[in-house]
Amino acid sequence: MPAIEHILPHVAPFLLVAFRLAGLFVFTPVLANRSLPRRFRVLMCVMFAAALYPMLPGSAQVAPDATLVDLAPMIVRETLIGLIIGFIAALPIFALDIAGYMISHQMGLGLARVFNPELESDTDITGQLVMYLGLGAFVALGGIEVAFLSVAHTFTNVPLGGLAPGQVPLDMIVGLIASGFELGLRVAAPVLSIILLLMIAMGFVSKTMPQINVMSVGFTFKIVFGLVMFAFSLVAMQQATSDEINRVLRLATGWASSLR
Repeated sequence: MPAIEHILPHVAPFLLVAFRLAGLFVFTPVLANRSLPRRFRVLMCVMFAAALYPMLPGSAQVAPDATLVDLAPMIVRETLIGLIIGFIAALPIFALDIAGYMISHQMGLGLARVFNPELESDTDITGQLVMYLGLGAFVALGGIEVAFLSVAHTFTNVPLGGLAPGQVPLDMIVGLIASGFELGLRVAAPVLSIILLLMIAMGFVSKTMPQINVMSVGFTFKIVFGLVMFAFSLVAMQQATSDEINRVLRLATGWASSLR
């Protein structure tokens, strides 16, 4: 079986390449969407690996001199590369979910929760809306392509199974998490500000005209004023989100290029 003899040496390196790409499907927005069938995501990962493998340098197509026991930590290290890039790319989207939670909580919509397939958990209505706006910006900015090309670029710098523990960018991830909280506050700030001013005005009204039932009227006002401010702030939210996504994608690409 001469054909099989030519294919067998490529099985192990191909699997390692597929596992490096498989890390993208854990956190990367859109690719990690739990509403996509698991079989579909596995086949997509194999398809990407099959398209990328012939273009890799010759050193990446050589079967590693390792036993089955040695392959297990190599698979973990390979998956970690794609997982790190996908997690970095997803941080702005997670921040938008936090912004949506703060907006919904202040508007009184915290009990109206729906299932979000992107996070595989319940979320607020405005949180899901803000997240989908972020996903649209991520796709429009070519986030999926950048994440895939960043992983593909690592094959020229990092041999299969060659990621060292010291190369994990912990400092950068911690900094991006902090900037993600900042993004969430920036996105939610317009709605939070108008609701704060509304609560102050309601406090004055309740003191000057106690015959008015401020609690029943204020609930409706918070929703109406919050939605109006949310609509007027969409452009600013989109700009802040796009800037953060661009910055995060550049950092992910820079980390992938700096690996040696």
